[in-house]
Amino acid sequence: MASMTHYGRIVVGTDGSPLAGPTIARAAVLAADSDADLLIVCAFSELSQRDEARGVQGPSDARRGAVLGRQAATDALAAGAAIAQGLGARVASTLLVEGEPAAGLVRTAEARGAALLVIGAIRDRSIANRVLGDVATDVVRTAGCDVLVVRPPAELGAPEEFAVPQDDA
Repeated sequence: MASMTHYGRIVVGTDGSPLAGPTIARAAVLAADSDADLLIVCAFSELSQRDEARGVQGPSDARRGAVLGRQAATDALAAGAAIAQGLGARVASTLLVEGEPAAGLVRTAEARGAALLVIGAIRDRSIANRVLGDVATDVVRTAGCDVLVVRPPAELGAPEEFAVPQDDA
């Protein structure tokens, strides 16, 4: 019988949306059960100081799946760390990564030697990404470690209702 992989380090992505909580909870339980370090990562798109102060998203600021603004990303990380610690996980680090979420998660997992990357997946309406969603599809395709995709619980409602946070005015 083949042995199971021991997950000594787990990376989980958060965007502060309603799906982030169940995704972080799943990663936290796995980390606690495996006595693994948990790293929580939030990709964000920096807004200009003017737009961040006003809470405005400019057309060039939109990055697929990224949290808009450093403060919203910091808040998403803090909420994620609270969930994970509440479930007994050892949160080794919370990391802000500027840029595209899939690339940032994969880079972080590789740089930190993660054995597992945990992501949430929503279904969008495009044909190419119906199964997982843009970020999840890219992560599954490019990650060099195991990937766990967490589906949204039914009680969260329709996936199109999931809003990614952005900085307020």
